[in-house]
Amino acid sequence: MKTHKGAASFTSTQGTVVTIGTFDGVHVGHKKIIKRLVESAKANQWDSLVLTFFPHPRMVLQKDAKIKLINTISERAQLLEKEGLDHLVIHPFTIEFSRMTAEEFVKEILVNTLKAKKVIIGYDHRFGRNRNADITDLKKFGEQYGFKVEEISKQELEDVAISSTKVRKALDAGDIGLANAYLGYPIMLNGIVVKGKSLGRKIGYPTANLSIPEEYKLIPAQGVYIVQSSIDGSLVYGMMNIGTNPTVGGERQTVETFFFDFDGDLYDKELSIEILARIREEKRFASVEELIAAMKEDDVFSRSWIQQHTTT
Repeated sequence: MKTHKGAASFTSTQGTVVTIGTFDGVHVGHKKIIKRLVESAKANQWDSLVLTFFPHPRMVLQKDAKIKLINTISERAQLLEKEGLDHLVIHPFTIEFSRMTAEEFVKEILVNTLKAKKVIIGYDHRFGRNRNADITDLKKFGEQYGFKVEEISKQELEDVAISSTKVRKALDAGDIGLANAYLGYPIMLNGIVVKGKSLGRKIGYPTANLSIPEEYKLIPAQGVYIVQSSIDGSLVYGMMNIGTNPTVGGERQTVETFFFDFDGDLYDKELSIEILARIREEKRFASVEELIAAMKEDDVFSRSWIQQHTTT
């Protein structure tokens, strides 16, 4: 899959089958639409192309909207690549772009730039300035500019919307099992390992403190989780704490992971950590000794869970 930053960076003489959307989560419902896109492109000897936008339109048009997304834009690209796409176009969403008329968008972006021969789109899709055009208008433009329009049914779109909502609610509640079932893969947190207060090292559980720069990234509920990560080509398991470390007077939320049987230097490394299960909520213990005892119990439980639920 080739990723293009902006429609203008896409060049091809090959016709394309295009779908447009946020695809946040790239969950099971999204994958059905992507599969249809890829199959249609192959059947017609065209290229499959997803057009998505960043920042999210609500971040631009409603600047006070505290929107949280299941995936960062880089995670979204990483997940879409696994679906057999030929092209991903990440177009910058700006105020200027939002003012394009529907026909300008169709002619300049879809037809002249992306070489669309077919557009697969939801029955309720709206586009153009003030979102004043709908699928009926798109079909008329298709006749005018020489591309087909395939409609995604109301039922399919409702399934997609329900899944996205349920994923967000599950993550907010810390129900990782349910969230991962809807996604079809373990939810991931990507970031850079930075220096923390080294409190974990002092109590025998040195942790990697993950800095996640994207403020819009939806972080699961505070608690202790079982996780896995690929480090220097090896799969390593561990337990992650998302929270403020109230027992030792912490106030700011951190994401810290203790990796089992690992003794390497992770500072400044980029890590992608997948969350497999939740152990418990974060608690304020009466003493550091009680905290250490609880972490030892978490350690034993996590290793047992990993043995039962993984093949490695």
